[in-house]
This record gives sequence, C-alpha cells and structure tokens, in this order.
Amino acid sequence: MPHILHLGVGNFFRAHAAAYTQDVTGWDVTGVSFRSATIRDGLAAQNFAYSLVIKDANGTQVKPITCLTNMLVAPEDPDAVIASIVSDRFDLITLTVTEKAYHLDTTGLLDLSAPEVKADLAGGGQTVVGSLARGLARRTTPVTVLSCDNLPENGQKLEQAVRRFAQKAGVRLNGNATFPSCMVDRITPATTDAIRQEANDPMAVPTETFTEWVIEDRFAARRPDWPGVQWVDDVAPHEMRKLRMLNGAHSYLAYAGTLRGHTYVHEAIADADLRAMTAALMQEAAETLPDSVQGQTATYAKALIQRFENPNLHHRLRQIAMDGSQKLPIRILSTLADRRGKHSPALSAAIDAWVAFVRGEVSDGRALDDPDADRLVAACTSANPDGALLDLIGA
Repeated sequence: MPHILHLGVGNFFRAHAAAYTQDVTGWDVTGVSFRSATIRDGLAAQNFAYSLVIKDANGTQVKPITCLTNMLVAPEDPDAVIASIVSDRFDLITLTVTEKAYHLDTTGLLDLSAPEVKADLAGGGQTVVGSLARGLARRTTPVTVLSCDNLPENGQKLEQAVRRFAQKAGVRLNGNATFPSCMVDRITPATTDAIRQEANDPMAVPTETFTEWVIEDRFAARRPDWPGVQWVDDVAPHEMRKLRMLNGAHSYLAYAGTLRGHTYVHEAIADADLRAMTAALMQEAAETLPDSVQGQTATYAKALIQRFENPNLHHRLRQIAMDGSQKLPIRILSTLADRRGKHSPALSAAIDAWVAFVRGEVSDGRALDDPDADRLVAACTSANPDGALLDLIGA
C-alpha cells in the first residue's frame, strides 16, 4: 500500500487533502504535528477516524474520514519525524502548516535570523523546513514534497527554504525530491462545540461543499489518483486568482466586518456597504490576473459571494484575521503592486481596515494573534502608528 506523510494535521488538511485521499483506494496517511500532542491524542482515541461535517445553504452532510492511520508529534520525537522523511515507505510528503511556519523574509527567502530557525540550526528546536532539509539529505529514493499552503509559488518557495537551510546547516541534498506547486481551496472554519455535538464526534471538522485542488504535474514518485484534481503545467494563474480574489476579499471582510460589529463571514457579506466593497476588491484583483484566467473571473466572483453567504458554515471573522502581517503582503499588497498606481479604493480600504483593526485591538488590550505581535504593538505605541504599521508589512 502506498503511503503519504503529511506535516501539519490541522482542520484544513483534514477537510481538504485528507478528504481527497479518502476517495482513493489503497493510500493512507501518517500525520505529523509540529506543535503539541493534543490533536494526536484526540484522534488516537478514535483510531484516527473523524467526521467531516459538510455544510451548505441546504443543510448538512457528514462524511467519515478513515485514511489517517497514525500520527507523530515532533516535539516528542523529532528523530522519528526525520526518519519518516528519510523512509522510502512514503512516496509523497505533503504539508499544510500556514504561511508563518515557513519563516520567510520579505523577499520570500528563508529568514535565517528568525529565532525558531536559529534554534533549529543550533540543535535547540525543530522547524518544518529544518526537518525536511535534514531528512531529504539522508533520503536515497525519489520523493515528492507538496506544499498545500496559501503561498504564491508555494513549491518553489519551500524548495528554496529547504535548500537555504541545508546550506547553512552543512547538509547536502541528494537531488531526488521535487517540489511542485499547488492551489488549494475549501473554506474550513474552526471546530465549535456545536459541531462536535451535531456530529457526536469531539474531533469533527466543519467545511463547505465546494472544494478545489490544482496541482503542478511534476511528481518524482507515485501519486494518488485524486478524483477532481486538476493536473496542470503552470499553477500560477490559478493560485493568483484564488489568493487575490478569495483570500484578499476574506481579509478585507475579516477586518472591516469586525470593525462594524459582525462576527461571521455570512453576516459581513450581508452588510450592503461591505458587500459592495468586496465586489469592488474582487474586480480590482481580477484586473491583475493573467489572460489565461480572465474569462473565469466574473463567474468566480459571483460564486465566491455565494460561498461567503453560506449561513450554516459560521466562519468567524477573527479566525481569518489571524496572522495579518503575513497574509496582507500576499493577498493585498502584491495586487496593489501589479496595478502600478491605478486607482484602487477597495484594496486601499483593506489595508486601512487592517490598520484600524490592529490599533483597536491594541488600544482595547486584546492580544494580537500574529507572529509579529510584539512589533505590531510597538508600532501602535510609536509617534506615527499608521506609518509604522504600514512599514512593518512593506506597504
């Protein structure tokens, strides 16, 4: 039986890649947590099976997921994680660890000055990138490493980060791994007690009906025959469409919606002012996309609004608002740069909303859920808070 090693077993993986793998005969998944044993322990208590609670405007469907068969916890046994990366038991290594776990600087390269990276290089910690570098350096058989995170050119960025870490650590990669890029899409809120009770499953994961996966066709070893996946030569147009139109709009709604007193995405998109600005942001973003997807943008924007309107998903705006310092450069600033000075009131409104949100959180004494929280707080207490915040994200 072929096997997948997946790094980062959060809700999105369990709603997206695991759901695709569930529909493939003969493949199973070993997961790795780089944070704590909480998810491992919860899943282990039910033989690593869980319920996927799929919600749309018409109701709920519950899908059992059983393809996850084991989990490792990196802080407990880092050597076991690296040994799994080395092992030819796994033809495919996938990861969903969020943008901040890549530790990239503003140029998109691995930030060697990041405390976690420095600690890993010194042997005092473990990062995803460091684990991959050390494991791939010892691996002798071909393997595909597939990033499933919301980063443009995620495969290329991951490969560059792994190579940079390996060079600094003095380990030599064997050149037997490929790092294809992919675009992933499925709105997946945090699990609530209501979802757990509805599914009678403490490890249940809520999600929507819609799902999309576009993957660069550049695998080094066997690949699953995932139903519904689009295999392409170039993922970039698809990932730009998603990051700029969906994720950009999500970020705008998260900050502007919270400022206007809303809790959930479906509430924010029902606000006429926010809805109009969201549609305008999608149009501004669409104008920057490659010709190959221009014919899709109007239909895509309409479908996004309908997905945001889903009254049964209960996607919290504050969940989307997390890690804004990492997300806005990718979702908003890159779009603005490609508009080359063209009037962009909606994109500008997204940046203004983030600034107002951060300043409001700090003023009210709420902790910021952002890897740059300390610098954000310092910016808010500086002589020019708005300017300092914009400088921090490169605006």
